[in-house]
Amino acid sequence: MNYQETISYLFNQLPMFQRTGKAAYKANLDTTLALDAYFEHPHQHFKCIHVAGTNGKGSVSHSLASVLQSAGYKVGLYTSPHLRDFRERVKINGEMISEQAVVEFVASHKKKFEELSPSFFEMTVALAFDYFAKEKVDIAVVEVGLGGRLDSTNIINPLLSVITNISFDHTSLLGNTISVIAGEKAGIIKQNTPVIIGEKHHESQTVFIDKAKQQSAPILFAEDEFELLNTELKKNYRLLSFKDLKSGETISLESDLLGIYQVKNIRTALVALKMMNKMGFNLSDEIIKVGISKIVAQTSLMGRWQHLGDKPGIICDTGHNVAGIIEILKQLDSLKFEKLHMVIGMVDDKDIDEVLNLLPKDANYYFTKASIPRALNENILKDKADKFQLIGKAYTNVADALIAAKSEADSDDLIFVGGSTFVVAEVV
Repeated sequence: MNYQETISYLFNQLPMFQRTGKAAYKANLDTTLALDAYFEHPHQHFKCIHVAGTNGKGSVSHSLASVLQSAGYKVGLYTSPHLRDFRERVKINGEMISEQAVVEFVASHKKKFEELSPSFFEMTVALAFDYFAKEKVDIAVVEVGLGGRLDSTNIINPLLSVITNISFDHTSLLGNTISVIAGEKAGIIKQNTPVIIGEKHHESQTVFIDKAKQQSAPILFAEDEFELLNTELKKNYRLLSFKDLKSGETISLESDLLGIYQVKNIRTALVALKMMNKMGFNLSDEIIKVGISKIVAQTSLMGRWQHLGDKPGIICDTGHNVAGIIEILKQLDSLKFEKLHMVIGMVDDKDIDEVLNLLPKDANYYFTKASIPRALNENILKDKADKFQLIGKAYTNVADALIAAKSEADSDDLIFVGGSTFVVAEVV
């Protein structure tokens, strides 16, 4: 098989949560462990950091990888989902795994895959860990795919665990209360392994503290470690200033992550980096500043408050659940523009009504759907939106919806594209 045939095999033959949803989710690690044994436990050959959370885990993972890369380490980065290219999931120092490496991996082990019938995600985790071991990375930043306790990545023994935050997402799989969801995320907390919690929440805080105590794991809450003093959005970067609440020192940073919500993610990363310095990593303030300033540039992170055009301004963001949409709306409220145009598509297993209820009623809407089976039909989305006084038209694909928005927007208007990671994937 060539690369395209290999990718088609992966997408079509293996159950893929991002495309098919709940049917691809497995409530145990049996297949993951079998694959791990088959590949002779590759994750044991490199150090790693494990990052979970409802929102922000991708940004925190990329932030940590960028700083470690700036310090001269050979850094593996495993994230999901991808936006444009499958290979975005597996990177070393910002460079995607080669097409040839993907082809050879699948061809060499296809017989075993057909024997074990792994999910798409189980196979991808095996690919990443095998690749990182063969390439002899110094350290890998590993992002949880879904949940934590039963996620395929949860076979590693990290130096450090990070849980960014807890909010409602994938409730049919992870639970419908914050405390239950927190219990699933807390499944990545390991024996005697420090854990950083990005945001405090009264319903999840006790869950994390209790789990950390059971595991004799030191636990830190990011907001107890660093206080935000100031942040300001410039055209191409965000200024941030934090006070270290333990030392009293101030650190001022610039970041190419522009979203206001990135303040929390960068603070979480700072606490993790401080903990890593205690473990012997050489991460000076200057190295941290360089790494944070070049997160997008060094890791090729896409879809986080990404600027796509001017006159009219065009912004996209992958925030898709209630907590993510709230943060997006905060930033939209801080911007100056005449009229807001929203190109919106969603998947059919989200809290759609809750998200629609949050969206501004004075915007023009272009309801659409991404090219995946899980995408909610654009006419159904429009009908649901009508009940919340959100006025707009339906478009069968994202490209047509964006073209319509551009044609109707004046130069001083703003177009926002989002509602689903998969909608964003079709415009970046």
